Amino acid sequence: MGPDEDRTVELWRAFMPRRREIENTINADLYHVHVYRDQSTDVERWAALEVSDDTVVPQGMKRFSLSGGLYAVFTHRGPATSFANTFQFIFSEWMPASQYEMDSRPRFEVLGQKYKNNAPDSEEEIWIPIKMKA
Repeated sequence: MGPDEDRTVELWRAFMPRRREIENTINADLYHVHVYRDQSTDVERWAALEVSDDTVVPQGMKRFSLSGGLYAVFTHRGPATSFANTFQFIFSEWMPASQYEMDSRPRFEVLGQKYKNNAPDSEEEIWIPIKMKA
């Protein structure tokens, strides 16, 4: 999806009713994964669950494997509508002041038990792939 094609709401509306079809889930956490195809805004988005065994994939769904690596983990507190403020902090303040830069691996959010979408007390984790600055 390019910047004019953000169909995240459609992705989650299609995924949520079918999430119970996925076998061997480790927990109830939801993963919103962003795979950047190049260094632009062209991104492939995934709605996912973590599983212990992925031998059975429901029809119409695909398997996604996240490779390991170093991640900076941040907690966004507040409604989803204020998510941009957290990203502003990460990329305008934390990243430039750190010894790291963003790596080209996927980034993702973990929507766990404290995630409540637009509630003021909602929380989610943001995992940013990082590497040492050159």
